[in-house]
This record gives sequence, C-alpha cells and structure tokens, in this order.
Amino acid sequence: MKWSEVCIHTTNEAVEPVSNILHEAGASGVVIEDPQDMEKERRAGFGELYELDPDDYPSEGVYVKAYLPVNSFLSETIDSVKQSINSLAEYDIQLGKNKVTLSEVNEEDWANEWKKYYKPVKVSDKVTIIPTWEEYEPVSSDEVIIEMDPGMAFGTGTHPTTVLSIQAIERFLNEGDLVLDVGAGSGILSVASVLLGASEVLAYDLDEIAVSSTENNARLNQVEDRISARQNDLLNGVDVKADLIVSNILAEIIVRFTEDAYQLLKPGGYFITSGIIQGKKEDVKQSLKNAGFDIVEVNQMEDWISIIATK
Repeated sequence: MKWSEVCIHTTNEAVEPVSNILHEAGASGVVIEDPQDMEKERRAGFGELYELDPDDYPSEGVYVKAYLPVNSFLSETIDSVKQSINSLAEYDIQLGKNKVTLSEVNEEDWANEWKKYYKPVKVSDKVTIIPTWEEYEPVSSDEVIIEMDPGMAFGTGTHPTTVLSIQAIERFLNEGDLVLDVGAGSGILSVASVLLGASEVLAYDLDEIAVSSTENNARLNQVEDRISARQNDLLNGVDVKADLIVSNILAEIIVRFTEDAYQLLKPGGYFITSGIIQGKKEDVKQSLKNAGFDIVEVNQMEDWISIIATK
C-alpha cells in the first residue's frame, strides 16, 4: 500500500493544534521531530544510549509528520489541512515557516522503522512509560509502569506537557480520588491517575478517535474497570463532583472552562492544567483567579508551562 508522508514545518507552540488537525484529517498519529530532542540524553530500557540523526531534524522549528493513504481524495485532504493550519493564526498561534511538503513512501519502509525512536522513558519519581514491544524491568518496588501502544502516533520522546502533567498528578492526587481528564487524547493521564491511586477517572474528549485510544490504553494497562471515556465538549453537561481535574490542552481552550472546572471541583481539590506556552501563562492564571481558584504553583519544562490551582 502507498502512503503519503505529510510534513509540516512549524513551531513548538503549534505542535498540539497541528497534530489535532492531522488526526482529524485521518492520520492515526503523528511524528514530532524536534531538534531539542538531540540535546537530551536518551537511554534505552537496558541502559544503553541510542543516537538520533541530526539530518532528520530542522535547524529551527519542528517537523510534524503524519501518514495518509494515497487515494483520490488526498489532494482535497491536504488542501483542508493547509486551510485549518492557516486558521490557527486567528488564535495568535505562531506558525513559523508553515511549510507543507508531501512525499510518497511504501508501508514496509516505515511501519517498523519508527519504533527505534520510542523507548522506555522515566517521566517522574515513580512513573515510567514503556512501549508494548519493549522489555523492561522495574528498578524499584514502587515504580509505576504505564504501557502504551502508540500505533503510528510517535515521536522521539515524551512531550513536556505530558511529563509536567504526570509529575503534578503524582504529587497532588490522593488515594481514592475521583478524577476528570478533560481532553484525554491517548488516555495516558487517565491511566497514570488510576495507577497512582485514583478510584475512578472520567475521561472526556471531543475526538472519537481519542476516546477509542483512551479505552484501548486503559485495557492495555488492565485499568479499564476504573476509566470511563466518552465523547464530550470539555465539561459541558458534566455534573460529577471531582477531587482532581487534569487538562493537557491549549491555553486558549483551558480558559474556556475554568468556571466549569471550579464548579465541579470539590473544596480543597486541585485543577492541573498543562499545554500552556510562556506567552499564554498570565492569561491562564488570570482566568483561573477570575473563576475563584488559588494558584498553588507554576512549573516549566522547555517552553511549556503547567499551572496547578486549588479551590
């Protein structure tokens, strides 16, 4: 089968929305090639170092790649992707070079090759994320292992917004908490919450593919009995009181439901937000304060911010 590799040369800020656009266009996942990854030490599951090829990365900005089947609708799909990406400028999202290129590849050329980039990653004091095909031995008795099957959704490492979210969940979640995961995506934060002690997670995402992915990864980690995923627009229509709410999405989306989050959070509960670029930090902080929250802390990794607030 022939596939077309769609490559968008953009900015770190635009990675999340561009990835969503590609998902909506029919891609099962994305490749994120960020030159910052080459500055990090990469260790595989058994301690050996593995190297990344500088020729695969842009000198500035980020490559976001996806694979779409070559068919009679491909041209229209690409035009739609370009229009959707261009419209992100209306939300003050910097697009950088915003160059879209296409190349044709054979399925056998990439179906397994990309797996070399996806290795076990320790993202917090307790949590390590591993792909399903990697063998891994826990290094401590309290280590929490999250097994993920990214399918074609892969990159060269765990995104900082996810790392910040999991680190906050580990510190602020209490045993037996009920958690709301808003914009669940792959479901990794839902799975992490249960494995770290949550009694139940209600996961919401507007994308039905994300709902399916959350359910699949819940089953993979044998926590499907404690994670309920469904298609929903943020917290619209939700009436469940939660001990903790987590949302790893764009700042522009977070500010749309801070009041709903405040109403649904139990007194003393925490609202963990991530996916925030530096330039939007004050907007999110002000929105949280306006809703009634107290800011507990602000954390940063690379260019990304997470804000933890309490009621």
